[in-house]
Amino acid sequence: MKKIILLGASGSIGLQAIDVVLQHSTDFEIIGLSVGENLAQLDKILTVIHPKYVCVKHANDLLKLKEKYQSINFYCGADGLISLVSLPEAEIVLNALMGFVGLTPTLEAIKLGKDIALANKETLVAGGMLVEEALKNSGSKLLPIDSEHSAILQCLQGNETKAVKRLIITASGGSFRDKSRADLETVSVSEALSHPNWNMGTKITIDSATMMNKGLEVIEAHWLFKLPYERITTVMHRESVIHSMVEFEDTSIIAQLGTPDMRLPIQYALTYPKRKVLNSTSLDFDSISTLHFEKLSTERFPLLKLAYEVGEKSGNLPAAMNGANEAAVELFVSGQIGFLQIEELVQKAVDNTYYVTNPNLDDIIRTDSEARLYVYSQVKGT
Repeated sequence: MKKIILLGASGSIGLQAIDVVLQHSTDFEIIGLSVGENLAQLDKILTVIHPKYVCVKHANDLLKLKEKYQSINFYCGADGLISLVSLPEAEIVLNALMGFVGLTPTLEAIKLGKDIALANKETLVAGGMLVEEALKNSGSKLLPIDSEHSAILQCLQGNETKAVKRLIITASGGSFRDKSRADLETVSVSEALSHPNWNMGTKITIDSATMMNKGLEVIEAHWLFKLPYERITTVMHRESVIHSMVEFEDTSIIAQLGTPDMRLPIQYALTYPKRKVLNSTSLDFDSISTLHFEKLSTERFPLLKLAYEVGEKSGNLPAAMNGANEAAVELFVSGQIGFLQIEELVQKAVDNTYYVTNPNLDDIIRTDSEARLYVYSQVKGT
C-alpha cells in the first residue's frame, strides 16, 4: 500500500483525489493532508478518511482542532506543509495546492526522494528550472495531473520523445469564448465562473476565461516533456472530449479522449504506468455528433501570447507573470477591478520586473512577492 500526502485536500482536485483513493483503498492510503482555511470541509473529509497528520493555514485554528481530533498530529502554515512532505513514511506527495505556495513543498519532497503527482501548475511555471535541477539529483518521479498533460503522457506511451513533432494542447475556450473584446468590458465574476464544460475552483476557472490557464499549461508542458516552445501548440476544442494530442515526425497524431472527469488523470498519476478500474462515466460516441477545432487567437487572448514570451525568456519572468496573475485574479473576484484589467496588470508587472537569468529559490520568491505588490499598488495607488 502506497502512503500519500495530499496537499490541498479541500479543493476540487483534492476531493476527487480522496474519491480515487477510496476506490482503491487496498492500494493507497492518505496518511496526511492539508486544507488551508476550510475547516468545515476538513470535518467532512475526516468522516471518510482518517489521516494521522493534518496541516491548516492558521495557528489559531490548532488548539480547537487538537481538542476535537486528539488522535491527529496538527501542523500549520508553510512550515507545516514542509513537515507533511518530510514525513519518512510518505511515498507520494499529491500536490493539489492552488498557487505559488505549492512550489517550496514540492522542491522539498523531491529533495527527499518522494514521488510527485502534480496538479499545482505554479510549481513548474514559477520554478521549472529549480524543479528540473532537483529531479536530476533525486530518484523522484514527477507525474502530471492536469488533464492536458496527463493526456500527452498517455499518448507518449510506447513512443520516443525524440520522435515527437509537436504537442497539441486543447482548450475549451473558457466562459467567454464567444464574446468579443468589447463584450468583455462589462462581464461579471459570476459569468466568468460559469465554465461550459468543467467544474473547477475559482482561480482556475477565471484563468480559463482569460486563457492564462492555457499559457501556464504551455510552460508546464515545456518542463514536463523537454520540448521547445515552438513545438508546443494550442487549439480551441469546445467539447473537451480530446484532452490533448501528440503529433509524431511521421505526421501521425495520437489523441487521448474521455469525459471531463479529473479523477482519471488523478488515478493515472497514482498508478502510472498501470491502469485500474475507475468508477466513472464512459464516453458515449452515440451522443457526439461533431468535434470542433478553432485557432486560438493571441489577439483575442493576449495572456496566452505573454505566456509564450516569458516562457521563451525564462529566468524569473514566468514567476513574475504567475504572481501578478494570482494577485489580479484575486482583485477581480473581490470586485476591485474589471475583467480586462487582469491582462493589463499582468503585462505591466512583467514589463516592470527586474530580469534574473538564472534565479535561485530566493530570487523566485522575491520576484513573486514584488509582482503581487506591483499589481496591488496599481489598483490601490500606494
